[in-house]
Amino acid sequence: MSHILPPASKVDVLRTAAVPSETTLARADAAAFVLPAAEPEKSLAALPHAQLWQALHRRARGSSKTPLLVSRLPNRRHTLAAVGFLRPEAAGFERLDLAGRLARELVPSGAAALQCHAPGFDDAAAAAVLEALASAALASAAPMPHRKSEPPAPPALRRIDLHGAGELDVGRCTAIAEGNHLARWLATLPPNELDSVSYRRALQALARREGWTFRFYDERALERLGAGAFLAVSRANAHRGAGIVRLGYRPAARRGLRRIGLVGKGICFDTGGINLKAQKGMYTMHGDMQGSAVAVGTLLAITRSRAPWAVDCWLALTENEIGPRAYRPQEIVQAMNGVTIQVVHSDAEGRMALADTLTLASRAKPDLLVDFATLTGACVNALTERYSGAFTNRPGLEPALQAVGRSSGERIWCFPMDEDFDADIESPVADVQQCSAESKGDHILAARFLSRFVEADVPWVHVDLSSAERKHGLAHVPTEFTGFGVRYAAHLLADDDFLDALGTAG
Repeated sequence: MSHILPPASKVDVLRTAAVPSETTLARADAAAFVLPAAEPEKSLAALPHAQLWQALHRRARGSSKTPLLVSRLPNRRHTLAAVGFLRPEAAGFERLDLAGRLARELVPSGAAALQCHAPGFDDAAAAAVLEALASAALASAAPMPHRKSEPPAPPALRRIDLHGAGELDVGRCTAIAEGNHLARWLATLPPNELDSVSYRRALQALARREGWTFRFYDERALERLGAGAFLAVSRANAHRGAGIVRLGYRPAARRGLRRIGLVGKGICFDTGGINLKAQKGMYTMHGDMQGSAVAVGTLLAITRSRAPWAVDCWLALTENEIGPRAYRPQEIVQAMNGVTIQVVHSDAEGRMALADTLTLASRAKPDLLVDFATLTGACVNALTERYSGAFTNRPGLEPALQAVGRSSGERIWCFPMDEDFDADIESPVADVQQCSAESKGDHILAARFLSRFVEADVPWVHVDLSSAERKHGLAHVPTEFTGFGVRYAAHLLADDDFLDALGTAG
């Protein structure tokens, strides 16, 4: 399984209160500075090598986008340094986006030792900026799968020094980066390597390594449970290795813990089935398992940060293949909870696999259930790839859900879940249609469909990952598969306002 799971991070992230000076900068291969945007000349005047930076700033004035200032410093190490400017009141995405721009200038240079500075901000703002810089550097330095005959040089970064005061949980920052890396790594693997069989084996190995419990519901077990929705999707597979994985994390202190359920769509390749996708639509369908990758990446981040939650992670692993056994439009199948489903389109397979997985997960009665899925193109059409969509059966959670998106930098937008949308998926022959024959509002209709498989007394959030793929990356993440959702979920589960709202809504 060594090629399925990513290598361990070799980058140390350290805190120091030392202020930047020509002497300290001479110890680094690279240095990133973020300064308040209000008075750039004044901020630059306080930096080491101030005249160099002021001259570069005067030269860059008038450009349409706030420029980065980049230069080799005149010291014995020829330190590569970059300066960016940020409004103190900037939201999380703006911080991460600037940090990503700085990391892309500095990390690929071959720097082994990177310094990060945020002078001129108050302690809280400085800590947030330094966390963003560390996250961006870790994302840029994380190796990704390759199968070149001449392998690229491994990332050189080995040490990140964060200079400044303010409270910053370095362990949590690196844990989230490791979870995001796992999600991106898995999504990048080619489909002839990561299928539902090898994925399950890798998850079992990961569970042994991290001390998680592991259970696999294979097709026979799912048949006994009546999981007709999942089995409709998996039956065209050439193998019989599809199924639902349950991973469990329990911290050392086990009393009075919130119980969290994570669910992920793990379609390891999506042909579209009988309703076959066109070539362009199929090109990145090895990444249709990103919901599962985000769920397990979140579980890794929770584990590495030793978070005080009891977490079960449910992953629906299968392919959606074309073949003589593929499920077809107008079939009627019965899901695990007894709901009968009229099939409309074989390329709406994700909601079928998730239906039975959500039933299993919600029967465990978590205090909160969150699912992640690359579910609909409609959500991408509505939001582009910059935001992801969120839906919940507890409307009172919506303000906190969006607020966490703003603060974490992984932005989400809440869509309506009113019952009258159900009219568009009424079936004349079954309890519900899988989807509408029309394409409008499919992200909302998919959420309404899924809601039928969640126990009514379980607070539930569905995240449609329209941000899962974006050419040239998103914010601080430089790769096309972004791992969006790991950072969001880790921040959500630690947010006091959200937890207070959950207590009221639950």
